[in-house]
Amino acid sequence: MTIIQRSFKDEKISGKLYLIPTPIGNMQDMTLRALELLKTVDLIASEDTRNTQKLLNYFEITTPQTSFHEYNSYEKIPKLLTFLASGQSIAQVSDAGMPSISDPGHDLVVEAIKVGIDVVALPGSSAGITALIASGLAPQPHIFYGFLPRKTSEQKQFLNQKRDYPETQIFYESPFRVADTLKNILEIYGNRQIALVRELTKIYEEYRRGSIKEVLDSIKVQAIKGECLIVVSGKSQNDENETIYELTPLDAVKQLIESGLKPNAAIKQIAKERQLSRQTLYAEYHEL
Repeated sequence: MTIIQRSFKDEKISGKLYLIPTPIGNMQDMTLRALELLKTVDLIASEDTRNTQKLLNYFEITTPQTSFHEYNSYEKIPKLLTFLASGQSIAQVSDAGMPSISDPGHDLVVEAIKVGIDVVALPGSSAGITALIASGLAPQPHIFYGFLPRKTSEQKQFLNQKRDYPETQIFYESPFRVADTLKNILEIYGNRQIALVRELTKIYEEYRRGSIKEVLDSIKVQAIKGECLIVVSGKSQNDENETIYELTPLDAVKQLIESGLKPNAAIKQIAKERQLSRQTLYAEYHEL
């Protein structure tokens, strides 16, 4: 059944759930509409009330807050829905950027829709899109993945699944892991063009554009600090995975196995890519 929401035409007894983006660094990126709603809603559901209070103090907003994060969302969602059903409105905010991207806002949205409560999203700051449009890489099509798996084996397995995608890919990463992550991307994807972006909208905002190898070399000279994004070009028809073709067939097989593929699947893939005999490569791998 199709659910139709007319956000501002239909009159309803229940209040509205507003999804309000907050600045990713520069306070002046708040919109007039977002400020007005934060002042007029009955409650602000915040990922971190201490962090949001700094924003409210800056703009002299006195609306009460309630904490709403991944560790209390299960118990909080029914209470928030009851509050909305009573005719009062809520603004949901994350620590920075758009709600629902890396916080439990999506779960609240789903439950609100189920009970007929209007969900209204405001446009605003989004780190991934902001980095993408200034990266110099193709802005569309693109895919946003957020944070990659932390474990090396899981990260490599994930990257192997996405290696042949033609879309520009966007990742979040910690400055402490960014070099290791870039090495893994280089190993799996080859030496593609990327943009490494840090401290967006802040005084130390920085873009490092170039090949993965070039950006890795720049990190050796000057370390990365602050929150980072990695924007990676998609695979084109002319792409060659330089790194994997520098390896011997057996080493390439071992690399794929380390990234999560089963031995037979890895042997089959490398034999096909290099037009080798699968049986011969299988025998060499098992030293038969």
